[in-house]
Amino acid sequence: MKIRSAEVIVSSPDRNFVTLKITTEEGITGLGDATLNGRELAVSAYLEHHVVPLLIGRDAHRIEDTWQFLYRGAYWRRGPVTMAAIAAVDVALWDIKAKAAGMPLYQLLGGASRTAVRAYGHASGRDIPEILDSVREHLELGYKSIRIQTAVPGINAVYGVAAQPTAGGVRYDYEPAQRAALPAEEDWDSRAYLRHIPTVFEAVRNEFGPELPLLHDGHHRMTPIQAARLGKSLEPYDLFWLEDCTPAENQDALRLVRQHTTTPLAIGEVFNTVWDYQTLIREQLIDYVRSAVTHTGGISAMKKILDYAAQYQIKSGIHGPTDISPVGMAAALHLDLAIHNFGIQEYMRHGDLTNQVFEQSFSFVDGYLHPGDKPGLGVELNLEAAAAHPYEPAYLPFNRLKDGTIHDW
Repeated sequence: MKIRSAEVIVSSPDRNFVTLKITTEEGITGLGDATLNGRELAVSAYLEHHVVPLLIGRDAHRIEDTWQFLYRGAYWRRGPVTMAAIAAVDVALWDIKAKAAGMPLYQLLGGASRTAVRAYGHASGRDIPEILDSVREHLELGYKSIRIQTAVPGINAVYGVAAQPTAGGVRYDYEPAQRAALPAEEDWDSRAYLRHIPTVFEAVRNEFGPELPLLHDGHHRMTPIQAARLGKSLEPYDLFWLEDCTPAENQDALRLVRQHTTTPLAIGEVFNTVWDYQTLIREQLIDYVRSAVTHTGGISAMKKILDYAAQYQIKSGIHGPTDISPVGMAAALHLDLAIHNFGIQEYMRHGDLTNQVFEQSFSFVDGYLHPGDKPGLGVELNLEAAAAHPYEPAYLPFNRLKDGTIHDW
């Protein structure tokens, strides 16, 4: 089954997305997500100029061979741009293979290991009453697990707080990328954050009791000893996980955090390959793998990482914010449904314009997701709707400390 064409589509319904559409000589199409928030055109150029010409005439069924060719054949390996491009090809080829087989993709991955996929939502607020209201809203929507993000007294803008104004206005569904010519500057104070967060979780636990699974994202902003302190201070509130507590490029740093807290740790949304996880998984320094299918080489690569993690009782927690398109989300759901060591799936609902561009079959019912049973991924791209929303420049913010030093955002 030879590849006849491959097209890169960049569109901006609600936010920017990069989609790869591969078509075989038999007319079967497959979609892959190559979105890289704030650097979308870097991936689209990599695909258009360096990857698409290599695909024409290749056998669409040879997924593993194509993956190895794009990874090893480039010589310059890894990195988010390269791995997002490879992921788009990989997912599109899996979509084609499953359509050719007449099956939903998860069937080709070994079939379902569960009836549905537990998801968590994102509650946030500028103060504790607003956070409690946000939790109630998410419970009413059906979520059974909820991430808690909060504004911090003395800090003007904090990641993950939807109602908090920014230079570009109120964030779209927690999406911090702002449509502007230059990135916005935000501030940060770790000591203020470390003092405030435990009081927020105390209030949430007092209001909603001990059974509701609660999560929190530190967004790489702490040093290892600060992360250890936060993990220990949150132990009374029994978190499902503490995410990205410190920049994990320094994998050894997680040893220090592990020594001081039993709070479960989730790491990896900025990781791109198994090599980023090698020490963390082998030494059991984390509890959940947080990579996105879109940024980590696709379904083929993510399944290998999660199979490796399963040897150490480490589970999945695949990245799923609104900067992962519905194509990338569907790919994650098929993998979630099939693997044995599933943990939880991040799920942020896309806006109406995005749902018009990407026609989806996956469902969210009573806190659980299912990819649907249409052949392939179950997502189709409305090219006419996509063309109505051209690319718009957008950047993620950056942080400075009070003395002007650039800090991790």
